[in-house]
Amino acid sequence: MIYLLLFLEFFKIGLFTFGGGYAMIPLVKETVLSHHWLDEATLLDLIGVCESTPGPIAINMATFIGSINGGILGSIIATLGVVLPSYIIILLIAKFLSKFLENNYVKNALNGIKPTIIALILSTGLLMFIEVFDIQFTQTISMNYHALMIFILFVLIDHLYKKQTTRKLSALEIILISMGLGVFIYTIVPTV
Repeated sequence: MIYLLLFLEFFKIGLFTFGGGYAMIPLVKETVLSHHWLDEATLLDLIGVCESTPGPIAINMATFIGSINGGILGSIIATLGVVLPSYIIILLIAKFLSKFLENNYVKNALNGIKPTIIALILSTGLLMFIEVFDIQFTQTISMNYHALMIFILFVLIDHLYKKQTTRKLSALEIILISMGLGVFIYTIVPTV
């Protein structure tokens, strides 16, 4: 039963999400939490792991969640579920591409989807920011100062690096610097 559920849920996520993996995160979060496949803290950690491993984030998330809940077969089924809709749609578009893109309804639908994708990505970023910094909106605002220090130090390092060189930090360099800052801040700086 878990295999069918994994396939159907990730198929639905793959079918109804436009804009890539980051736009899928809110739907994955809702699905995973509603089925109690992971808790929210574990899901947040999983998103970080999926961002730092090679490959598309949506496929990585489906694979990890499927593996946690259904073993190797679960990971294969969840991954197939999230990939299959895109594969089918691309095959159909390739067959009817010229007529498809000239259709005014298709153009208007794609133009209507763009702002929604931006809103989904921004909302995911804002929610992750609030969760990572552990911001609590009560009478007094409390937050995770270790995460804030890592963020400030990374921005400073990035700014200094851009001043010294003409190129931007690569994704691998960003991951390694962030990892090093995390190890340094969480082990050296006392809990505030």
